[in-house]
Amino acid sequence: MHFYSQTMLMSNPDNHLNNETSPYLLQHADNPVNWHGWNQDALDTAKKLNKPILLSIGYSACHWCHVMAHESFEDKDTAEIMNEHFINIKIDREERPDLDKIYQTAHSLLTGRSGGWPLTVFISPDNQMPFFAGTYFPDTARYNMPSFKEILNLVSDAYKNKQSEIDKQNISLQQMFDQLSQHTTINTTLTALPLDVARKQIESEFQSEYGGYSGAPKFPHPAIIERSLKHWSLMKSQSKPDDRILEMALFTLKQMALGGIYDHLGGGFCRYSTDEKWMIPHFEKMLYDNGQLLPLYCQAYLISGDSIFKHTATQTADWVINEMQSKEGGYYSAIDADSEGEEGKFYTWTPTQIKELLGKEDYNIFSHCYGLDKKNNFEGNWHLHTYADIEQLVKKFKKTEDEIDQLLARCRKTLFETRSKRIAPGRDDKILCSWNALMIRAMLICGRTFNKIDYINSANESLDFIYKHLWRNRRLLATYKDGKAHLNAYLDDYAYLLLALIESLQFKWSALYLNWAIELADILLNNFEDKNNGGFYFTSHDHEQLIQRNKIFSDDAMPSGNAVATIALQQLGLLLGRTDYLSSAENSLKASYENLQTQALTHCTQLHALENFLHPLKIIILRGQPEELKSWQQSTQQYYTPDILSFIIPANEDLPESLASKKHSDQSCAYICEGTHCLPPVTELAELTRYINKNI
Repeated sequence: MHFYSQTMLMSNPDNHLNNETSPYLLQHADNPVNWHGWNQDALDTAKKLNKPILLSIGYSACHWCHVMAHESFEDKDTAEIMNEHFINIKIDREERPDLDKIYQTAHSLLTGRSGGWPLTVFISPDNQMPFFAGTYFPDTARYNMPSFKEILNLVSDAYKNKQSEIDKQNISLQQMFDQLSQHTTINTTLTALPLDVARKQIESEFQSEYGGYSGAPKFPHPAIIERSLKHWSLMKSQSKPDDRILEMALFTLKQMALGGIYDHLGGGFCRYSTDEKWMIPHFEKMLYDNGQLLPLYCQAYLISGDSIFKHTATQTADWVINEMQSKEGGYYSAIDADSEGEEGKFYTWTPTQIKELLGKEDYNIFSHCYGLDKKNNFEGNWHLHTYADIEQLVKKFKKTEDEIDQLLARCRKTLFETRSKRIAPGRDDKILCSWNALMIRAMLICGRTFNKIDYINSANESLDFIYKHLWRNRRLLATYKDGKAHLNAYLDDYAYLLLALIESLQFKWSALYLNWAIELADILLNNFEDKNNGGFYFTSHDHEQLIQRNKIFSDDAMPSGNAVATIALQQLGLLLGRTDYLSSAENSLKASYENLQTQALTHCTQLHALENFLHPLKIIILRGQPEELKSWQQSTQQYYTPDILSFIIPANEDLPESLASKKHSDQSCAYICEGTHCLPPVTELAELTRYINKNI
């Protein structure tokens, strides 16, 4: 792991981070700050000494986290103030999303602004209630912000001299936390109104010139794109075509694939674009972003047949295998934005460098395609961004499409090989259960879409890793690094993994994975569900007690764990006839329904679950000899069919009791159930094909 200090600091015996698993925390292990991890000893020390706690929350690939670390946490004078007046706790938001969600919310309540990273929060030692919060603070006063030293002295003085005011604020803040956590089941009929509201909001937020759903900084918003594709499919199946919603989604996906937010040489997407044109990214690459975007490019290809979607999907999947998968099988978390102390240095070029590598003729075409003949676009250098598409290049240079394709591929390969010799950005090599589950599902979808067994094998390696290292005593652990797995898993871990297992079962039936899925679903009901009001808490019933217990239905950078749990329970409930799973899913929808009506666009994943409730999924179970049934399964997977799940169960496979009626005879057949209504068995492939064509 790359460390960001410009000079090696002397070891600080009072810094307690050396034994942590988080690469982010280990980056700070040599700071002169007396850092602690979040643990009971640190909390008890703060209470005993009556010192306020300074929480610093970030993650290893965060550029501004590195800036604040270098400016302040590596500075001895700043560290002296921190050590004298505070108990300093460093938190990796990726290992402790429970704490991050709480204190990001606190920041918003205290400041009236959205948060981010680094997050800087000062909390009372007796109850861990926050009383002052901010994000990045500079080492000297600038950007209309006071210096971090000034903040430290002001906060210390306030804690000593304004305790009664802090106590009153803490009481008020706790009341607001309690209000935010209240979600009561609404005894009302679930309707399609939120789906219609979301449809209108998507169009109103759409940026017609460059795609996407916001100005700069511009995030991909995969949940909105997925909602668009699902809405299009639903309308199409009802003979109410909505080509506009599809057009917006495909245009956005294409603009991202052409833009600089996508790594044209190595594959994979960066976190977001700093401009509205998708040109210059924040260069960090996160596993969870790519785990959400990869399936969308597969689905876009199934819908449109456009080769750019296939190229983007397969190159991203190759990047995952080559750069993000450990020898043990699990997927790493992130690639840093910085290398050699500079953001984006690994990715940028000068025209002279590229011309020397490519030669004149290739360079002329490549430079016109990627804007090297335009003004530099990143700090005096050039970051690759598509300016001219294939059709424009064919017309300008009088070559065939195949010739242009081959030339560009050859040039990209040459540049990639040269770039690979540079000093690479740091990689966060911890392995997170929830993020792995997102990518497992993505790789399975990509493997099935393009018939790529390497992608399927990669997903299975990660699944096996989780089963071996993160599944302990019938419970999940959240994180793993260097042989150590720990931390009680969160709702996202269980929900995402359950959905990934259901996806895996659609590729290859496995009694082991089916039983594992059932265990995960039962844990969701027993350890996370709010039995009284519906929905699922972010932390389990036996989790460490914190100042707030969140129950979140909205999406943020990742899909809502509540929503994914609801979808997965719907799928498994219909497959196995488990009415308890279906009831819990319905109660989750009812608990969130008021939010769905008023804030539809921020609840897109839960809207997928609402759609599944109103228009139940179709479950197809194929029985027969595996080789014979391959063509049967292909007929269910060659189109974008988000409301159809299909499973091949070989003739010699033992069935659970709930599936005992799906018997195998000498003749191959398909058992089709629409929601809880089952149709007569289908014994002819042509009949199954007609059914699929009728429902796409």
